[in-house]
Amino acid sequence: MKINDPRVTENLGELVRLLAQIQDPELIESFLRCLLTPAETADIAARWALVKALGEKIPQRKIARDLGISLCKITRGSKELKKPNSAFRRALALFGNLV
Repeated sequence: MKINDPRVTENLGELVRLLAQIQDPELIESFLRCLLTPAETADIAARWALVKALGEKIPQRKIARDLGISLCKITRGSKELKKPNSAFRRALALFGNLV
């Protein structure tokens, strides 16, 4: 599928609703590891680590060094975090309540 294919929105929506229904973190992790390749799993984990590091105000160059992520991805994440009503900021607040 290409990124502008309407089926992307349809299938992503279904996936989001499914994950929102699952109450078992072990099932979600197992499902994601089945769905994603090991490289995709590592990439998503690194992006979440990036969001957490930005939330902790860690300098971008240190994040790039520590996680092996490009400054372009970090800058994109930083811009997303600064948006009003940022989904990243809201997710970090939820995460803070979980730990």
